[in-house]
Amino acid sequence: MEKHRGFPSRLPGTDYQFTIRRANKAGATKLVARERYADRRPADRRADEGFLWALKEHFGEEPFERGNLDAGRLSWLFGREVVAAEEPFDPESYDSLLRVDMDRARASFPQIFDPDWAP
Repeated sequence: MEKHRGFPSRLPGTDYQFTIRRANKAGATKLVARERYADRRPADRRADEGFLWALKEHFGEEPFERGNLDAGRLSWLFGREVVAAEEPFDPESYDSLLRVDMDRARASFPQIFDPDWAP
């Protein structure tokens, strides 16, 4: 499992985690596209913003390995702002490649592209 050095482990000042410490012995948790409803809590929306901002800053538009990135946090963005970067895509592999769809990210979270914005 790739450990993304320098990637923030959580949203500052919260317990919303962005990375995991070690691989699951039973295998990677499957990535699924979770529905984001309009009535989600503001703290959950801030966690999505902070995680997507960290992905954008750390990887840009380049493909990246899933590695130690938290499956739960990825699933809130998967299929929209974060998409598969390979075919066939294995949603249960730590080695699978993903990428940030910058156009969708800019449409969904325009504030993270403001140079003065930080989580």
